[in-house]
Amino acid sequence: MKSRLHFLLFPLYVVAVFFVLYVNGVFSGQISSMGNLTINAAFLAVIGVLFLISMISFTRLNHCADELTEVTLQIQKDYQEAGGKNLWNSYRDRKDVFFEKPLADAFRKYRLRMRRFAANNGFTGACELEEYINEDLLDRVSRSHFNSGMSGTLTGLGILGTFLGLALGLGSFQGDDIYTISDNVGPLLMGMKVAFHTSVYGIFFSLVFNFIYRAVMADAYERLGTFLDVFRQCVQPAAMDGGNDTAMLVYQANMANSMKHLLELAQGESKEQTAGVERIVKQFVEQMNASLGANFQKLGLILNDAGKAQTGNAELCRELIEAVNGMAEANRDTLRDLEQLFEQQKALCEELEAQKEQMSAACAEIGSQLYTFGQMRKLYEKQ
Repeated sequence: MKSRLHFLLFPLYVVAVFFVLYVNGVFSGQISSMGNLTINAAFLAVIGVLFLISMISFTRLNHCADELTEVTLQIQKDYQEAGGKNLWNSYRDRKDVFFEKPLADAFRKYRLRMRRFAANNGFTGACELEEYINEDLLDRVSRSHFNSGMSGTLTGLGILGTFLGLALGLGSFQGDDIYTISDNVGPLLMGMKVAFHTSVYGIFFSLVFNFIYRAVMADAYERLGTFLDVFRQCVQPAAMDGGNDTAMLVYQANMANSMKHLLELAQGESKEQTAGVERIVKQFVEQMNASLGANFQKLGLILNDAGKAQTGNAELCRELIEAVNGMAEANRDTLRDLEQLFEQQKALCEELEAQKEQMSAACAEIGSQLYTFGQMRKLYEKQ
């Protein structure tokens, strides 16, 4: 796995140490130059200390990345067991989500901030967990400020060893004629030997460390991205405020349904009232006709007309109900269109985020290649 590539540093370091000891004649018992051996040992000791510091930071980063992966799998398992329901209620008070201190502190701060948005029926707003658990947090855990400069430091040590070896060789090079010069060629070659050895393993370690560092960080960033995606989908609560337009449409739909019920009740009461009035009028007219004659027949006709007018009003109420139903249906269609628009915007945001990650990875790779090319060019120009 990419997250374990830093363990290659120790085998490569041991190989470099054995190589330096071998070329200096330690195993054969024929040490050609104690000065050469001492300089190489000092440089390798410095590189070993730097590698040890980097290994500690990479180990801390791996612990955090492994825990992000474990929590991601646990969230997915809990989400399936909950039948696809949001898990915030079960995670908001949990203190055992993370055990690594940087992640636990960041998640605790996130929970405290989310409490500020809490309301009786949900949340008035929401913040992203990415504001607290992000790439900057992983950079701090991995001491990125230190490891990002390791490649240049190793290259610089190799160049320093080159000039130091040349300085030692030239310092012991004396003579004014061909005979004395030939006697001093040996010390000069010993100095050049130091220069070339330190340059070789300095540049070699620089290239290897740069590759391992970028691979380890890329793996940690990938795990972080997966965790944040799963957390947004399964745990992060949604805010109640869905936008003024949506709220207004929902309000209009509710009002339309209320009006519909009121009009249906009014229509039913109107029909019953009309039938009752007709019965009363009929009985009243029959009794009045029996007692007072034809004058009340005209009154009966008038009351009859009033009943017909009441029926007409009921018809108008029915038409009004149909119009209200049409408006409610239009509002529902508008709500569906808005939901589709929100889904499209969400898909677009996810696509843009994926493109952003791809561009970031590409830029990082180009930057690494340009940096390596620049170091090699400087080395070539100095030589």
